[in-house]
Amino acid sequence: MNYVLYNSKANNQIKNEKLEEYKAKGAKVLDVTELDYREFFKNLSEGEEVYLFGGDGTINYLANAMDGEEIENNIYLIPSGTGNDFFNDVVSDPNVEKILLNPYLKNLPTVEVNGIKRKFINGIGFGIDGYCCEVGDELRAKSDKPVNYTSIAIKGLLFHFKPRNAVITIDGETYEYKHCWLVPSMEGRFYGGGMMVAPSQDRKEKGVVTVVVYMTKSKLKALMTFPSIFKGEHVKKEKMVKIFKGKEITVTFDKPTALQIDGDTVKNVTTYKVHA
Repeated sequence: MNYVLYNSKANNQIKNEKLEEYKAKGAKVLDVTELDYREFFKNLSEGEEVYLFGGDGTINYLANAMDGEEIENNIYLIPSGTGNDFFNDVVSDPNVEKILLNPYLKNLPTVEVNGIKRKFINGIGFGIDGYCCEVGDELRAKSDKPVNYTSIAIKGLLFHFKPRNAVITIDGETYEYKHCWLVPSMEGRFYGGGMMVAPSQDRKEKGVVTVVVYMTKSKLKALMTFPSIFKGEHVKKEKMVKIFKGKEITVTFDKPTALQIDGDTVKNVTTYKVHA
């Protein structure tokens, strides 16, 4: 028997017609929020396959539930999230509907923040990206309406979010920057629903992440340059954007701000550490 796993608590509605299509083929449909992953994979028979419906949060949930090395059966990802940054990073052909997920669950980087240690599949957002996730969570708790993160980002850039001063240590080398709006560490190129914040990052190069520093004293420059992140063209602004690659990363802000791990918000953060 084959299995379809989906996340009933995901922000995006699962495409019911796809679920019905796999059910019609004899697959058993299970809700991952009610599943013990270790017990589930332990009891699978040889040759049985798993189809995971979901986006970045659902993959992150699986990656942190158990080690990818423990999974012997094939898992195929069928993207049905709101952003699907992971899928868009690894698939360039728009006609591809699913991919084998197993290789991407192994040797993932980890982040330590506020006593939490987590694996991540796309990246850590620290700065206005974390702020946007924090505000988005608050809006979602009050209403079922779709959250407009672009609107949150614009208002944050102009009015609500104040840039931080940052101390960044990469493989033993320390750098200090003022007026930082973003300092993410990336395993993939994309986060935030299509923002190509780290266009040179290659997740196939294991043990290395990309750190991006987006900084300027001018709110107007920060706002005007921000849209270029979606095409990865912000890196051309060499006075505003610094790019590093490394294995051991520590980022410290002078004032607390929210951080996001593959879209999951952690509030009141001053320091995060990444082990690639």
